[in-house]
Amino acid sequence: MKKYQLAGIGNAVVDVISRSDDSFLDHMGIEKGIMQLIERERGETLYAAMGNRVQTPGGSLANTVAGAGALGLKTAFIGRVKNDTLGKFYADAMTNEGIAFVNTPVDGGELPTSRCMIFVTPDGERSMNTYLGISSELGPDDVDEDVCAEAEVIFLEGYLFDKDKGKQAFMKAARACKAAGGIAGIAISDPFCVERHRADFLKLIEEEMDFVIGNEAEICSLYQNGDLEADLAAVGAICPLVVCTRSGDGVTILRDGVRTDVSVKKVVPVDATGAGDQFAAGFLYALVKGHDMETCGKMGTIAASEVISHMGPRPEADVKTLFEAAGLS
Repeated sequence: MKKYQLAGIGNAVVDVISRSDDSFLDHMGIEKGIMQLIERERGETLYAAMGNRVQTPGGSLANTVAGAGALGLKTAFIGRVKNDTLGKFYADAMTNEGIAFVNTPVDGGELPTSRCMIFVTPDGERSMNTYLGISSELGPDDVDEDVCAEAEVIFLEGYLFDKDKGKQAFMKAARACKAAGGIAGIAISDPFCVERHRADFLKLIEEEMDFVIGNEAEICSLYQNGDLEADLAAVGAICPLVVCTRSGDGVTILRDGVRTDVSVKKVVPVDATGAGDQFAAGFLYALVKGHDMETCGKMGTIAASEVISHMGPRPEADVKTLFEAAGLS
């Protein structure tokens, strides 16, 4: 039995969430519905303009790890924070949730702890403005191979591909996990990230990854065939397990050439923040527990449905109870 059932490596970002409307976004020059990277000064301006802020430890992969941990998996997270107020908050919050936060907050004059200002409009769309700070400096020296070897599954965050040191960290983590009999996968994260690193993404998926999870836009961005079916087939030809979330159209899973489609009930989200992250949490929980692909997909959609029913990127209800109510366990 390994020490961890799921370990994640990604940006350690404090999420700061606030409700807003379209006129506020226009006034502040915020592009609706996407994630924008911003500089420190812009981050301070937006932070000051936020009303009724809700602050939580975040980052896409961290949210997934937290969700899986809440379901009962033994989890660890590899991320980089500074030994400042936000960094201490982040490390303590993750530890208090039962997640092994394996990297000690960094002392010294490095960049501040990362933070993401998330503006949620009445239609549930979230507009994210992220100051990456110190988390973007994560590199191979931050990866403890012993931690990775002790993980049944390691899950990587595509956002970290923006720097070579992030790519090196991914390779080190994935290889340590796989060498010890585990499996490795990646969340594509963002189609714009794929645009910047398409060749590296495809090389990593084909040569190192056992699974890949992305939404329709992200999957289509890998091969740019202009057709989801063609793009799914292309990714499925180089990776044993491909999971594509399609919002209200459900989920499509390709495992070793076998396709599984899982439908969902369309709802208007209160806040779409974290939907993909919690889908991954539910899916990976089921995968670790040895369930079939249909059950994995259903558990993923239940977890995602819970998180979009309220503000914030992490579940408020007991998702495991929701599984049981749906006849899943």
